Amino acid sequence: MGKRNNVTEFVFWGLSQNLEVEEVCFVVFSFFYAVILLGNLLIMLTVYKGNLFKFPMYFFLSCLSFVDICYSSVTAPKMIVDLLAKRKTISYEGCMLQLFGVHFFGCTEIFILTVMAYDRYVAICQPLRYMTIMSQDRCSKMLLGAWLGGFLHSIIQVALIVQLPFCGPNEIDHYFCDVHPMLKLACTDTYVVSVVVTANSGTIALGSFVILLISYTVILVSLRRQSADGRRKALSTCGSHVAVVIIFFGPCTFMYMRPDTTFSEDKTVAVFYTIITPMLNPLIYTMRNAEVKNVMKKLWGRKVFWEANDK
Repeated sequence: MGKRNNVTEFVFWGLSQNLEVEEVCFVVFSFFYAVILLGNLLIMLTVYKGNLFKFPMYFFLSCLSFVDICYSSVTAPKMIVDLLAKRKTISYEGCMLQLFGVHFFGCTEIFILTVMAYDRYVAICQPLRYMTIMSQDRCSKMLLGAWLGGFLHSIIQVALIVQLPFCGPNEIDHYFCDVHPMLKLACTDTYVVSVVVTANSGTIALGSFVILLISYTVILVSLRRQSADGRRKALSTCGSHVAVVIIFFGPCTFMYMRPDTTFSEDKTVAVFYTIITPMLNPLIYTMRNAEVKNVMKKLWGRKVFWEANDK
């Protein structure tokens, strides 16, 4: 136990050691984070103002937007501030909290995306039973399950890291605390822990990805029986979902479906699922979804903007 207390803080290397690159990154990621906040808040407000919570797709979409804000806020503000700091430090406790937050909101997002795929499957493949199957009570239970699943996953990850002794060095070649960089710093054999960590994260990432691929394949096959208009609407909605899934799960699988090894590309890959995906989600779901655009037009009266994007 005493060994662990030798390290009271960790030092991030950050995205770059080049001052000019850091200044450019500061401007770029500040803009990205502002887009994340505004875009996702706009979706949440649209669902709330339009009283769309009774429709499962919008209910889950607003929940996804909330998780995206929380998920990016665990890493982005600290990273942006650190880009202008000479020494990028985080306390041991802060590091463990960040580790918990990244895995809690990240895993919850994975489960919500999986639930959204199931929602689209029921809507397209079993339209007559849709409102019975996707009742408000069942949707609430699914959402609760997503949050509980994320909590359980992150508690396991943190419990595995917390019991490791850290006696130096304390420099992390990353811009936030994550399991693989932390395992490298532990001054003990971490083979068993790394296997459990990979099994935990990898099973969730790959398992959910496979479920999503199967569900969207079934949807695409069933679309052959639909009318041309129904097919177009379904493809528009599902296309946006598939785009989000690929952008999010591709980097996640690369990061967590491997043993205790770190690559120099890890930081760049992590940017995709911690910042790029939460930023693109609102754009993809609104630009690709005619229903969401129509609701926004009615509620916010921004017809000029949306019509320009329609052309």
